[in-house]
Amino acid sequence: MPWGYWLPLVLRRVDVRTLGSGNAGATNVWRTLGFKMGLAVALLDIAKGSVAAVLGLWLGSDLVGVLAGVAVMVGHWRPLFLGFARGGKIVATTGGVALAVAPFAALSAAGVWILLFLAFRYASVSSMAAAVSLPLFAWLYGASWPVLAFTAGAALAIILLHRTNIRRLFAGEEHRMALRRPRLGASKAVGARLEPK
Repeated sequence: MPWGYWLPLVLRRVDVRTLGSGNAGATNVWRTLGFKMGLAVALLDIAKGSVAAVLGLWLGSDLVGVLAGVAVMVGHWRPLFLGFARGGKIVATTGGVALAVAPFAALSAAGVWILLFLAFRYASVSSMAAAVSLPLFAWLYGASWPVLAFTAGAALAIILLHRTNIRRLFAGEEHRMALRRPRLGASKAVGARLEPK
């Protein structure tokens, strides 16, 4: 369910993969089409991660819930409905899975994301810091070993998927997020200029 691709296509008749970074994730939707659209995509991505993990927990154990969550995260990264082309960077979907299998850890990591974003306005920095904090919070809250393994693996995956962001940060080329909605006509040029593929 590539919501970052579907919502802009249905509501704005635009392929978000042609804008900004080319990612079909919530951050690129936010950056190019505005906060409301980005938030809607993020919430839907969180929901799909949570639903998958909750169904896994209901059908079995923490391990089944984690495996179901990992499956939906992989599907978010390489969506079936996009021909396994590049999707999102699994941040929101990971948050959704974590909400199901380790809710207190997920909420604490979300707090890290919000605080860092408000302080620096870098979505990439907030996402990576929240990802790294997730296994620490899971351990502090006494999560089971499948959940600990999941949170550690998800943190590593999120860091790896943000490799280009890390390079831009060190080069001083990563740009800050804005809450104002850009004009659609200008978003193509601005997004392409600020964040090359």
